[in-house]
Amino acid sequence: MKQVILLLAVVLAMASCGTRKGYFSIEGRFLNLNQGEFYVYSPDGVFGGVDTIKVNGGRFAMEIPCQRDGVLMLVFPNFSEQPIFAESGEGVDIKADASHLKQMEVSGTDDNELMTDFRQAIASASPPEVMKLAEHFIRDNSKSPVATYLLGKYFVVSGNTAALKKAKDLLPIVKKAQPKNGNIVRMESNIKMLLAANIGDRLPSFSTTDVNGKPVSSAMLAGKKAVVFTWASWSYDSQNIMRRIRDIVDSKGGNVAAVGICLDASSKDCREAVKRENFSFPNICDEKLFDGSLLLQLGLHSVPANIIVGSDGRVVARNVAIDDLERYLE
Repeated sequence: MKQVILLLAVVLAMASCGTRKGYFSIEGRFLNLNQGEFYVYSPDGVFGGVDTIKVNGGRFAMEIPCQRDGVLMLVFPNFSEQPIFAESGEGVDIKADASHLKQMEVSGTDDNELMTDFRQAIASASPPEVMKLAEHFIRDNSKSPVATYLLGKYFVVSGNTAALKKAKDLLPIVKKAQPKNGNIVRMESNIKMLLAANIGDRLPSFSTTDVNGKPVSSAMLAGKKAVVFTWASWSYDSQNIMRRIRDIVDSKGGNVAAVGICLDASSKDCREAVKRENFSFPNICDEKLFDGSLLLQLGLHSVPANIIVGSDGRVVARNVAIDDLERYLE
């Protein structure tokens, strides 16, 4: 009888600690942010949509449905983003100064502690040094999903030819270490596309329909400066960029063209957003999220992302920051 009671006590103790199976917990505290909120979304589908995390007395806690491992992105009031690596049944503790979010510390799982080490390593590094540190990290920690994240962030998303060539060299190392990671296969396809339609190359021709069933093609961009970009209702950064693009297009009197690619799972949600924001340019939503054929063709695999095209039809830049858009589209 004593053994049964002891066993029950152990089971109850285990149940009262940690995170429930099928969930991932985030908790922590901020300095210099007593009350407020920030947001969380998953770019690879750990959960759908965007959720809000409330900060009270500098502390916060949230439990997120999590049936599989994946990346969560925390979006802070200054619109900066930081990744968290989710594992079902696990949780993390976050410590951060709200005025220095890039140096936040995350503990609780090996991968998040690895990411914390990397944040600290690059805190005072120059951009070239950051790239070298990212490369060394990827080579030394190729089995970690952090390596996949850094490969995408620093070597793929930039669209820079030298960085893409380095990504092509690094990817087989990560692919060998993570043979079941479907994101790596997708990234491999994107690298090939990006290198095929890189800066200075002609924009690949395409033909499809927009969210209202009207035809959209690359021919519509001929003779104009143009931007092709991704957005989603769950990405605040991309929404800010698409509104800036709307304002630029509307102010240029037909001399600048734009095509939006919405990565929402519902074309209905996309249509409602297009109507609400009063977009005059076409928006495409095939409900395939990151697996859409046009995304793969153009090498766009993140939100936000963009391609700037000159009036001669050649790619001028990729992933231009919001404050530089008008300069490229003048």
